[in-house]
Amino acid sequence: MSRKKIITIVGARPQIIKASAISRAIGLYFKEEIEEIIVHTGQHYDQNMSQIFFEELGIPKPSHNINVGSGRHGQQTAKMIDGIEKILIEEKPDSVILYGDTNSTIAGALAAAKIHIPVVHIEAGLRSFNKKMPEEINRIACDHMSSLLFSPTKQGIKNLQKEGFKLKQEGKASMDEPNMYHCGDIMLDNSMYFGKKVNGESQLLTSLKLEFNKYILCTIHRDSNTDIDNNLIGILEALLSCQEETHMKIVLPLHPRTKAKIEQLRDQNFVDRFIKNPNIIILPPAGFNDIIVLEKNTKLIITDSGGLQKEAYFFKKPCVILREQTEWVEIVENGNAILTGADNSKIKNAISILLAKDDFTYPALFGDGKAGKFICSKILSDL
Repeated sequence: MSRKKIITIVGARPQIIKASAISRAIGLYFKEEIEEIIVHTGQHYDQNMSQIFFEELGIPKPSHNINVGSGRHGQQTAKMIDGIEKILIEEKPDSVILYGDTNSTIAGALAAAKIHIPVVHIEAGLRSFNKKMPEEINRIACDHMSSLLFSPTKQGIKNLQKEGFKLKQEGKASMDEPNMYHCGDIMLDNSMYFGKKVNGESQLLTSLKLEFNKYILCTIHRDSNTDIDNNLIGILEALLSCQEETHMKIVLPLHPRTKAKIEQLRDQNFVDRFIKNPNIIILPPAGFNDIIVLEKNTKLIITDSGGLQKEAYFFKKPCVILREQTEWVEIVENGNAILTGADNSKIKNAISILLAKDDFTYPALFGDGKAGKFICSKILSDL
């Protein structure tokens, strides 16, 4: 029996991480039935930042790299559609796997759907209900071009049903009659796997003189936080205030672009005070293993990243979400996270509440850590 050929499209570092769960499942359980080809769009255009993830995660290097680089949304997406379509025509895959909600996701969906190649959307059904976010547009459109929809949460399935999708889980799937499943979260697969693997492998805590539960991990990267000076200042002021009041170290891995935005702020006295604070540790973007180590050992996570919100939950850490909405409503409803946006007073209040609380619960909202294997089995049976 010939193997099914699937093309996995990635472009952003979180997608590379998510893809590792599927690649690992194929290698462990389906290598005789599935051939995987990886396409990197180059959406995150710093090759070092992407390459370190492939190496750490043990994912095969991409067979194709479109090298799209930075650019306006339309410009970047158009280049990707053109590049992906050429690859799909050449490779003739049986299906295309897409992750999440980036420009690489929507480009892959459009390219595949228009030449009748089934789309498999992992993280389907997630909604922030804020269409000003480009990610919201991408995820909605991708869902409606997919033949197989895999939602990490029950809420995701409910969202799809509200948009007219039927809860179909039998027979062959197609774009007109897709099958959809609540499969759990593939990032839980990864967190369980790498959480065990990285123990003792990273020297980061020692080199930074960090102790368990005695520091705060923070990441900031969304345009709404980095490109509006008042929002960026509000977040940084809250972090500085938190550090000075709690005397806890704050670890802040920064994308070079975000670091440049901070350095360009008008109030240079504040910038100097923030950057020169010896207990605010600014790092270059960390590799996945180091991020896992930082997450496992921190007291609190402050982030605008969708991925880190979930990983905070996986590692049983409270989380301040620097956004007005989240797709992961379950962690907010369960009291494990607080939405603050970039509001200075809300951030400080949320930090105080979460640092003082000690009765968090962490029910199994995101599956059992076997989503990758389930997804592969359904690709084989349903397409």
